[in-house]
Amino acid sequence: MKTLRLLFIFLSVPLFAQQGGMWIPSLLEGMNESEMTNLGMKMTAKDIYDVNNASLKDAVPHFNGGCTSEVISNQGLLLTNHHCGYSQIQSHSSLENDYLEDGFWAMNLKEELPNPGVTATFIVKIEDVTTKIMDGITAAMSEAEKQKKIEQNIANVTQTSPKEAYQENRVRTFYEGNQYMLFVVETYKDIRLVGAPPSSIGKFGSDTDNWIWPRHTGDFSLFRIYADKNNRPAEYSKDNVPFTPKHFLPISLDGVAENDFTLVFGFPGTTDEYLPSIAIEQVINTINPARIAIRDAALAIQDKYMRADPQIKIQYASKFARIANYWKKWRGETLGLTKSNAVGIKKQQETALTSEINKKGKQQEYGQILPQFEKHYTEIEPYSLAREYYVETVLRNVELLRIAYQTYQLKQAYENRGAQSFEDRRNNLIERAESHYKDYSKQVDEEVFEALIALYVKNVQPQFLPDFFKNLNAQSLTNSVYKKSAFVDFASLKNLLEGDAETVMAKLNNDPGFQVVSDMADAYNEKVAPKYEELKLSISGLERDYMKALLELSPKDARIFPNANSTLRVTYGKVAGYSPADAVYYEPVTHLEGVMQKYIPGDYEFDVPQKLIDLYKAKDYGQYGENGKMPINFIGTNHTTGGNSGSPAIDAYGNLIGLNFDRVWEGTMSDYYYDPALSRNIMVDIRYVLFIMDKYAGATNLIKELKLVHPKKEIGKSKKKKKKK
Repeated sequence: MKTLRLLFIFLSVPLFAQQGGMWIPSLLEGMNESEMTNLGMKMTAKDIYDVNNASLKDAVPHFNGGCTSEVISNQGLLLTNHHCGYSQIQSHSSLENDYLEDGFWAMNLKEELPNPGVTATFIVKIEDVTTKIMDGITAAMSEAEKQKKIEQNIANVTQTSPKEAYQENRVRTFYEGNQYMLFVVETYKDIRLVGAPPSSIGKFGSDTDNWIWPRHTGDFSLFRIYADKNNRPAEYSKDNVPFTPKHFLPISLDGVAENDFTLVFGFPGTTDEYLPSIAIEQVINTINPARIAIRDAALAIQDKYMRADPQIKIQYASKFARIANYWKKWRGETLGLTKSNAVGIKKQQETALTSEINKKGKQQEYGQILPQFEKHYTEIEPYSLAREYYVETVLRNVELLRIAYQTYQLKQAYENRGAQSFEDRRNNLIERAESHYKDYSKQVDEEVFEALIALYVKNVQPQFLPDFFKNLNAQSLTNSVYKKSAFVDFASLKNLLEGDAETVMAKLNNDPGFQVVSDMADAYNEKVAPKYEELKLSISGLERDYMKALLELSPKDARIFPNANSTLRVTYGKVAGYSPADAVYYEPVTHLEGVMQKYIPGDYEFDVPQKLIDLYKAKDYGQYGENGKMPINFIGTNHTTGGNSGSPAIDAYGNLIGLNFDRVWEGTMSDYYYDPALSRNIMVDIRYVLFIMDKYAGATNLIKELKLVHPKKEIGKSKKKKKKK
């Protein structure tokens, strides 16, 4: 028992660990329901997920494939984060109508703004289909053969499982390929912008405060789902009507207090809680330092220009925020993994697992997993590093290279699939590019190109570089590309892509920007990708077997939850402060006073609208304040990650109390290792959202749509009545 206790120490600490994990909502009955009840929940598992009756899941759609949102009225009013709606707010902004700067509020349905391509996806049903997906898989198969058969089975289940014509079937893997679940979903495609505070509220603190506690950010925006006359998904049409949900969330005006139960419901993106210690060491020592260095360089250049030019500030606001978000997250992640001794703890767990394997006589089945991890991760490290530099430089941070890479794919489509594929891709590329160049600055991108190419040449091993990169002068190459390439503006690019396929190919091959990306992509595809993918496939097989060993050799009550994979999950915990360092303790709730303490007039990150200052001075908080103060943010022990942005924070009774938007700096390592002492999620208090809508924006039309409740007061009244009896 000693080895098992060591192996699952991170799962079995009584108070803290029962609050970690990202759980499948259809499987909450039993252990999870008991844990939530012990933490103070007054609902049942069926209140959270029910196929046959309205439940919380019916009010929590996936927002645009990357964030979470919640329905808060019977007219399809949708709440999510300001940063989740940022691109849409920006797309409607101009120097004349700067909704990023001034905010936006639709005072009636006619003023709501359409957003082509934005979606809201509801989960209708979740079903375990593991047996069907694993049908025909044998131990004698190679890893590649297993994957091929699994993909065939997934395609068959997806196509043959029952659904309505307006629904979609999706199969997702859990526990590293040891379980498969079918999701039946409905995706709504007419999503209109309803309201957003100015960035000085919705993005207050910006990048300085990002991932930091204490926070004072009103990170919310409002959209509305529209449907056809039958309440079904439909493309945008002026004839569409506001969506009527199966369930929407009532909103509690009673606020939060330390130790209150919190449930966060959403679509967490990706976690790797069960990586071996050698993989975590690589994250700390190799992968994260490379990512951070690249984005350090890109962000410094963009920030310089954004501060100097209001037009560039608008153009690059969304891009900068996107790049900075994970740059800062990776820094905090490395700090947290080191501080919590994640590598040492995982090594202890691996020692304990090895002992258990030997004790149970499972050496033949599981005995080689950890040694093989060591071998494959050591071998893949230089390939992983080269891949990070390639992805961060070509596909994420240099805009000219990213657009040029799309023409590289265009060339591949023509060579592999012919003229029709070329035509389809070209038309799509031109359409996307026109929108892209609206927010493009040649001056900014040129400087980013030079800085990142210099880093690429310096830090990628010579055997992985294109031949012409050896002894390269980054400045000379930059000057040549940005003077002669057609990728520096939309008109030139459009002209470059005119003509038949052969003509376009000839023009592309003579363009210096295309030549750079083509050589970089060819070198990556020939020298890095094949070996990386080969090793990654082997590692995936080991991860599946490792997970199987954990599931098989764990006690029945071990809390082993599946990694996040952008599917609907429940995470539960409590409102709680934390101590990040010796003699330091953070309270769990912040107030408007903190905004005024941080206020710097005219500052890019810490300016405050005059009207908010006036409301603060007058203490004009309406029904949303508490004891003469205006709560803004609070933290809890919920286990969240990217994708949980916009997730509802729900109280013990199923009411909305907040809006998840971030994690604390010291706890960002929870994607790899959940430390109950440090891992905290950050939420906007729903009362601050309502205060901004009502007292600041005057959007009383929206307030009237909501169902506002007082669960704590009602419970208090009930207790008083019982005492009198």
